[in-house]
Amino acid sequence: MSTRLNPYLSFGDTARQAMEFYRDALGGELTISTFEEFGMSEGGIGNLVMHSQLETPDGLTLMGADTPPGMERRDGSSMTVALTGDEPDRLRGYWDRLSEGATIVTPLEKQMWGDEYGMFIDRFGTPWMFNIATPAA
Repeated sequence: MSTRLNPYLSFGDTARQAMEFYRDALGGELTISTFEEFGMSEGGIGNLVMHSQLETPDGLTLMGADTPPGMERRDGSSMTVALTGDEPDRLRGYWDRLSEGATIVTPLEKQMWGDEYGMFIDRFGTPWMFNIATPAA
């Protein structure tokens, strides 16, 4: 496997719902492991997600987990997921599905630099940025 960089999202207690939503929107295979599967169930954390990973047919990887009690977490405070590329139909489809129930920060539209760009915060509190590159002339 080559080196890759991918986002790892933290959730309060909605990792399963969020990752299933992302799977439905992006496609791919989702694996989920709970704290209980690793022998940790004290304090009611057994059903929380210890680790999840989504691998899409397009080569995207997204990981996530619930934050157990005692660890700090704030919605959208330290990262944004960015989807960029030059496949307008594919990216607009992702935008449409992922922005369902989201707060639109910047509508997906042509920007002064020539690309289409938009940003939203999804219904799970995760910020997303999209940039659809203008084809080279």
